[in-house]
Parts: sequence; structure tokens; C-alpha cells
Amino acid sequence: MKLISILAALGLTATLAACGDSPAGRAATGGLGGAVIAGPAGAVVGGTVGAATAE
Repeated sequence: MKLISILAALGLTATLAACGDSPAGRAATGGLGGAVIAGPAGAVVGGTVGAATAE
């Protein structure tokens, strides 16, 4: 059950990281999603993923 929760949280973070029109917007939404799910470390990961997925 815990594995399913972790996978769902990662999916939500990846989805939020893909939102936005600019690299800054994607980094911001990814950081916000990561912070909600995993705190400060999650914010760093979410922001990085958001910036990396920018065009």
C-alpha cells in the first residue's frame, strides 16, 4: 500500500512539473508539488524536473 502511495505522489509531482509555458513556470510548479509531497528535498527535485522538462 505504501508503494502505491509513493508512486501516486511521484506521478503527481511529474504532472505538476509539466505545467507551465516557460522553464521558470515549470520549475515553480514542480517545486510546489515536490514541497507539498516531500518537503524541502521534494521541492528541489520537483523544481529540477520541471526545469529539465522545459523545451
